[in-house]
Amino acid sequence: MVNFNFNNEKPENKLDLKKIMLVIGVAGGTGSGKTTVVRKIQQQFPKGEVNVLSHDSYYRDNKDLSLEERRKKNYDHPDAIEFDLMVDHVKKLKKGISIYEPAYSFITCTREDKTRLVHPREVLIIEGILCLTNPELRGLMDIKVFVDCDSDLRLSRVIQRDIEERGRNVNEVLERYEKTVRPSHLQFIEPTKRFADIIIPQGGRNQVAIQILTNHINQTLK
Repeated sequence: MVNFNFNNEKPENKLDLKKIMLVIGVAGGTGSGKTTVVRKIQQQFPKGEVNVLSHDSYYRDNKDLSLEERRKKNYDHPDAIEFDLMVDHVKKLKKGISIYEPAYSFITCTREDKTRLVHPREVLIIEGILCLTNPELRGLMDIKVFVDCDSDLRLSRVIQRDIEERGRNVNEVLERYEKTVRPSHLQFIEPTKRFADIIIPQGGRNQVAIQILTNHINQTLK
């Protein structure tokens, strides 16, 4: 271990099946900097060469519940993710079959009607706080990464994100953090660090670790 559619396009096979798809899982606590790490990896490759599947897209639909009930659900628990669908989509992409990735709204806490068409590419990054908790999904990954970050910094990022992007106030964010985010992190997310091949401290600020990972991806593809 290293410590450091809206469109009407029809699915079609884009991947040369003679090539091997490299699947990378990127996990870590909420606000740890996973998205930044993934974005910086993507920037090292030609546009469109690296696909990203976020497990945020695969949260279970809760349209049968009221908005108040939906907001009280624990979205940091593995049961909140429709892993069966996500595993099926990753398997199809590995076989060269395009998929429609669902979309999820954190404002309404429901799955949206739109989808995103995803074609197979040589590199697939699976990103999400819980993506290393599911054994079957984990088994499809060639490289497993855990983005580590101090809890106080993660909390400040969660507060900013939930206020700006998810329509919550400070009290709501802090209450959710104490009741579900922190306990779930300790119970489900932090323990998955032991599955990681690479641990990246300081998240997206760790340029050295990101470059090492990018170099490893390039070497593997060659």
